[in-house]
Amino acid sequence: MKRFFERLYYHPKGLDYLLIALMAPFSLLYGGYMLIRRLAAGRRDFGLPIVSVGNLVVGGSGKTPFVIALASRYENVAVISRGYGRQSRGLVEVSRSGEVLVDVKKSGDEPMLMAQSLPNASVIVAEKREEAIALAKANGAEVIILDDGFNRVDIEKYDILLKPSSIPNTLPFPAGPLREFAFSERFAHSVLQEERDFKRVVQFDPFEGKLLLATAIANPSRLEPYLPKNIVGRLYLEDHAYFDERQLEEKMRETGADALLVTQKDAVKMDKFKLSIVQMRLKLEIEDAVLQSIDSYIKKYKELHEE
Repeated sequence: MKRFFERLYYHPKGLDYLLIALMAPFSLLYGGYMLIRRLAAGRRDFGLPIVSVGNLVVGGSGKTPFVIALASRYENVAVISRGYGRQSRGLVEVSRSGEVLVDVKKSGDEPMLMAQSLPNASVIVAEKREEAIALAKANGAEVIILDDGFNRVDIEKYDILLKPSSIPNTLPFPAGPLREFAFSERFAHSVLQEERDFKRVVQFDPFEGKLLLATAIANPSRLEPYLPKNIVGRLYLEDHAYFDERQLEEKMRETGADALLVTQKDAVKMDKFKLSIVQMRLKLEIEDAVLQSIDSYIKKYKELHEE
């Protein structure tokens, strides 16, 4: 079922368009609800600059590496995330000033990757972002980066919206992969498109043997353009799923793989595995003008609130 919807959303063909047309009325209802919700919301100002990094497309669009790149530029910064896939509830401090406080099952994979990648930042996960913002402010945060926060319409923030280089299906859920109508991008302060405003740079740990690609990310087909030629098998799990070491070992034997190839997001859930692991390391090259506009917002916000 997951593969079916990934094709419907990201690679539709043939009869898929008939099904998309049949579901389109439900997409209009859903999109309309989300639009009314956005227009009716009142925004709360928390008294410190909040920069949100989000998207309209369900699944990955580079938010995590963008958040990491952005948060690494500032001092006294806190990253706040929902923590999808974590085996905990409520508010959890993942790290404080670079010190990791919990394991990956309590944090979720993406927050743990952020915590390990940001030695000078704090990372907090919570369903109620307002509680996390209040805690970060009480702990001395001067800038907050809100991960996946575009749909948090009740918070005063600078909205950055990340777009893939192309979206073949531009309808809202369930007929398409969008969380709101496509024109909702106009509510963002900055709309950044991949290959125009930011680019992915993928590097691999050096390894010459046979590799089994094992990953638990949304729309794993997006990895294909970056993969090396020595891939002998693929194992795709649900987004944010946890890996079973025995299952991986068995799959490696079946395919004759010498090592696993995983993303950094996957690797944080395998730190105690005894298997050979090769990482795909993703970084973003972000246009200077984009970073300067964010710096300008933070500076102006602080100046305005100091008066």
